[in-house]
Amino acid sequence: MTEARASALLAQRPPLSTLIGQDTPWDVVVIGGGITGAGILLEAARRGHRALLLEQKDFAWGTSSRSSKMVHGGLRYIAQGDIRLTRHALQERERLLDELPDLVVRMPYLFAVRTGQFPGRWPLTLVLKLYDWLAGIRDHQWVPRRALLAHHPLLQPEGLLGAMRYTDALTDDSRLVIRVLQEACLEGAHARNYTAVRSIHRTHPDGLHTLSVHDEIDGRTTAIAARHVFNATGLWADQLSGTPPVVRPQRGTHVFVSHAKLPVSECLTFLHPRDQRPVFVFPWKGQTCIGTTDLDHQGRPLDEPTATEAEIDYLLEVVRHEMPAASLQTQDVLSTMAGVRPIIASGKGRDPSKERRDHLVWQHDGVISVSGGKLTTFRQIALDALLAAGLLDRLSHQQAHGDRAQRCFNHEVTVPLGLNHPLRGAAHGTQFAAHVDWVLQHEMVVHLDDLLLRRLRIGNVQDTLSPEQLGIVREACTRWLGWQEGTWQQEWQRYQDILTHHYRLPVRAATERVHHG
Repeated sequence: MTEARASALLAQRPPLSTLIGQDTPWDVVVIGGGITGAGILLEAARRGHRALLLEQKDFAWGTSSRSSKMVHGGLRYIAQGDIRLTRHALQERERLLDELPDLVVRMPYLFAVRTGQFPGRWPLTLVLKLYDWLAGIRDHQWVPRRALLAHHPLLQPEGLLGAMRYTDALTDDSRLVIRVLQEACLEGAHARNYTAVRSIHRTHPDGLHTLSVHDEIDGRTTAIAARHVFNATGLWADQLSGTPPVVRPQRGTHVFVSHAKLPVSECLTFLHPRDQRPVFVFPWKGQTCIGTTDLDHQGRPLDEPTATEAEIDYLLEVVRHEMPAASLQTQDVLSTMAGVRPIIASGKGRDPSKERRDHLVWQHDGVISVSGGKLTTFRQIALDALLAAGLLDRLSHQQAHGDRAQRCFNHEVTVPLGLNHPLRGAAHGTQFAAHVDWVLQHEMVVHLDDLLLRRLRIGNVQDTLSPEQLGIVREACTRWLGWQEGTWQQEWQRYQDILTHHYRLPVRAATERVHHG
């Protein structure tokens, strides 16, 4: 990559003065640096609009770094009768598999079928025929009991009939957000993290919006002007929309255990014995992930969500039921990951798992708000937002929605970080150092947790940094970010506090782990 193109990526965090130092207002300001906001920024920029994205924390800090990592159509949406959502998601899944093969990887899924369990083999066959037809592929098949147990000997054999195998895809959700932002920057857009929008005022009669913008790092506040404002803050959308609340916060928790303890090479789908909710067990970055829960979340939006003991027990229960030979215990949990989904509330008092996953685009006083939806359909959500703002006519919107030949990613970005990049072991020291250097130069890292939790994901898949990794990270932060000893110590303590309180076992479970260790 040339120096000029590299500088067009996220690079360093630009001073606030560079955002307001021009007489011309921004054509588009997007508030929110998750996958939805990143998608809107990209689609606006590639249509020639002067576009800026502002994120109050780090890019992908919220839902977009804490999802189930799945780029999928959603079998249960077919069961709920939402064929349109499934079709759109499968269309986008195939697009991403084609355009980002290192980051979005096709993965076999196995749905275990047991005696007396619904759905059985033949209902699943019918659903998967439709699923494959909507995706334009055919790759589902029945796996008999003997073959299934030969490949997955930890499965409970009692009552096991076999499994239906089909494919969906896995990704690193946080890295996908960064990749979309990189693409947008190469199209001429700008993005800035740790920058909160405190208020939005429409100036009549010219229709311009004035945004009060606060730098969360140096404490400065300024104002910027924009012709179009998109509130893509997900969980926080109600706070800026100016309308009655529509978002129902729902927490989903995952736990990570070592691959050695729970070795899986495919994504296993089980129905939980308590409530028949689907729970996934899948390989991710060298470890095994189990998730997810689905509960109404009562915490404050800006606080880090935390897995509860009850959620951890719930996830381990399904594995003990379906794979008892693994003897999985609480102390086997390496880390937890809790995220909050911005579900659009139906107002019908439904069980959280039964709420629809559609997105919603609405507006008030010229501000376009969007929330809900799926990671997979970020491009189509962005197109809907541009249509609502009048930046896309209906014919172009329909064509962009349905055109499978239209690419989302047009630029090559030499990023050495795919879905399965290795992180552990001295043998990978040189490669790990190259990864760290790339991220610090090109991906707007402000805090150590930006680097280790969202860019490299070490906090999810390792107990701690190895001595070699610690030396590499510390030296690179000194070289690229200019951190002196005091800053490093502050950042290291901040990172450790976040891990301890939000990504590690609760106190009771952690104590059990020590006693059993």
